[in-house]
Amino acid sequence: MPNERYDVVIIGSGAGGGTMAHALADTPARVLVLERGDFVPQEAENWSPEAVWKHLRYQTGERWLDDQGQEFRPYTHYNIGGNTKFWGAVLYRLRREDFEALEHMDGVSPAWPIDYDALEPYYERAERLYDVHGEAGTDPTEPRRSAFPHPPVPHAELMAAIVAQLRSFGLHPSPLPLGLRDGCILCDTCNSFPCKLHAKSDADVCCVRPALERPNVELWANTLAKRLITNADGTRVEAVDVERNGTTIRVESSLVVVSCGAVNSAALLLRSASDRHPNGLGNSSGLVGRRYMAHLATMMQGFHPFRKNPTVFQKTVAINDFYLRGPHTRYPLGQIQSQGRTHGVMAQTVVPQVPLSMYEWWVARGVDWLAMSEDLPDARNRILVDASGRIQMIYRPNNLRAHRTLVKETRRILRRLGFWVVMTHSHGSKNTTHQCGTVVFGTDPRESVLDTYCRSHDVENLFVVDASFFPSSAAVNPALTIVAQALRVADHIRTVDLKLGLPKT
Repeated sequence: MPNERYDVVIIGSGAGGGTMAHALADTPARVLVLERGDFVPQEAENWSPEAVWKHLRYQTGERWLDDQGQEFRPYTHYNIGGNTKFWGAVLYRLRREDFEALEHMDGVSPAWPIDYDALEPYYERAERLYDVHGEAGTDPTEPRRSAFPHPPVPHAELMAAIVAQLRSFGLHPSPLPLGLRDGCILCDTCNSFPCKLHAKSDADVCCVRPALERPNVELWANTLAKRLITNADGTRVEAVDVERNGTTIRVESSLVVVSCGAVNSAALLLRSASDRHPNGLGNSSGLVGRRYMAHLATMMQGFHPFRKNPTVFQKTVAINDFYLRGPHTRYPLGQIQSQGRTHGVMAQTVVPQVPLSMYEWWVARGVDWLAMSEDLPDARNRILVDASGRIQMIYRPNNLRAHRTLVKETRRILRRLGFWVVMTHSHGSKNTTHQCGTVVFGTDPRESVLDTYCRSHDVENLFVVDASFFPSSAAVNPALTIVAQALRVADHIRTVDLKLGLPKT
C-alpha cells in the first residue's frame, strides 16, 4: 500500500488532540486524527456502575509496570475523546499564582514560561467551546475573568444546606465550573461514566464530531501510532508508522501533533529513538518522561447513619479557601470538591469481601468529597519504556505534609457539618488521573523539551499538546488549561506553519 500523506497528523483525540482537530478544521489543511480506540457506544452499560467499575468495560486492559517492576492496570481509556469521555467535566482555570513560582511545604512549584494573561483569551474560548457553567466572583482565588458562558448548575437541596453551613463557618464555597451540554438530566452517573445522552462536554462531542463534518478532516480509529520517523538529519518528522487493520502503514505529514496524554506521549517519543535522537525523539534535554506529576487526591465521604442522602447530582460545590494558604500555615494546601455519588459497587471494588448490600446501605447515607493538593515536579518521577516498548511508571507522590493537612482540615469540616464518620481512599503511587509534566515546555532547550507553543526544541515540525507540557501540576483539574493551550497552539500553527491568518471568533 502506498504511503498516505497529510498536512497535519494529530495523534490522540482527547482534550489536546480533539481540540486541535476542531481548531484546525476550518483551514484548507488536510488533517488526519489517529486514535488507538474507537467511539464509545451509546448503550445501557454507559450508566451501569457494575459494568463501568466492576467489569471495567471501557478501561484499557493494558498492563504497565510500577517502580518495582510489578504489573498494574492503569486507570486510563483508549477511545475517541480519550479520558475526557470519563472525566467529571470540572473545567477550572489555573489561578494566576499557579503561573508563578510558589513555595510549598515540601518544595517550590516552578514558574511557567507564560503567564495567566497569555492564556486568558483562550480560557474564554475554551469555556465557550466546552459549554462551561459557573459563577464569576464567588471564588476567593479566582483570577480576573469575564462571565461564564452559562449559569452555574443549581445545588440540590441537601447540598444547598451544606453550602449555607459552610458559609456560616466563614468559608467561601463556590459553584464548580462544569462542562455540561443541552440535554443533561443531572444524573448520578456522570463522574467516571460515559454519558449515554452525549450531554457531558467531552472532546468527542464538543470537538471531534464537529470537526469530522469538514471534508478536510479524517479520523482513523483503532489505529496505534508506533513510531515517529524523522529525516536524515533528525530535524523534522517525516512520517508516523501506525498499526491499522493488522498492518503497518507509514503516514507522511508536514506537521505532527502528539496528544496521547502525558504518559503515552512521553512513551511514544522514547520509542521513536534513532541515531540522531538516541535517547528518544526531541530528548536532547534528557527530560522526556521525567517530572511526571499526578495530583495528591484523597476521596473522602462523610457518613451519618440516620441521614439518608437523597441527592442525585451532587458535584456542584468547591472550597478554595485553602488553595493559596492554609488556616494555620502560610503554605498552599489545595482545594476541596464535592464529588458524584458513590455507588455500592464502586466502594466494593476497594474491599470486595464486604457484601454489596452493606455498601449500598452505607453510600446511601454518605456525601462524597475530594481533597486535592499540588504534586511538585521531581525528575526522579518518570515514565520509561522497556526493551519491548512497555510503559514503566516510577512515581512517588510528594508535598505530602500539605496534603495530610488538607485532609485533616476537610475531615474537621465534615465533622462540623455533622457527619459521624469520615472515610478516605487514595490511589497513591499508582495514580494516573490528572497526569502531567513529562514533556515540559519552557524557553531554555537545556531545561525543557518544548517551546512556549509546545513545539519541540529539537524537531521543528513536532508539537506535543496535552498535559505533558505542564511545568507544575497546580491543584485544580488540568483539562481546561490543556484545551486553552491547544487553541493557542492552533492559532500559532495557523499563522506561522500554515500561514493562514487567524479565524474569526
